[in-house]
Amino acid sequence: MSISRRLLPVAAVLAALTPMSVSAEPPGRITGIGGIFFRSKDPKALLAWYRDVLGIKVESWGGVLLPYDAPDHPPVLTLNVFEEASGYLAPSTREFMLNFAVDDLAAFLGRLQAKGVPILKRDDSDPSGKFAWIVDPDGTKIELWEPNAKPASQ
Repeated sequence: MSISRRLLPVAAVLAALTPMSVSAEPPGRITGIGGIFFRSKDPKALLAWYRDVLGIKVESWGGVLLPYDAPDHPPVLTLNVFEEASGYLAPSTREFMLNFAVDDLAAFLGRLQAKGVPILKRDDSDPSGKFAWIVDPDGTKIELWEPNAKPASQ
């Protein structure tokens, strides 16, 4: 066994024992999105649609918990703001859009079409993955995103 191969475990232990960099963020910072809350004329019917059509589990207390440790789930949540005149959220007139990551866009769209949900558009050419758009019963645009697979080296 070479010296460099024998030193790898030692280097790993030393790295683990090394104090964190002084540039680490101090306490009192945002760590992620804790929830998404919005109004509806009929919240129970809308959540039933999300359950029955999109397959999202609605908890007994009436809301949804979306775990971020699902296999192949993106490691981050995107927050972005569009110009007020942007047409990206059209045809919705709402001030927000939901984006759900999916594991197989084609299979998911097949299930939606079988339930009579119109697909507004599909785009398989984006560098970050495949996209499709639908609208919920309240008129909120929903973006469905199948992220590109990570390269094997990551």
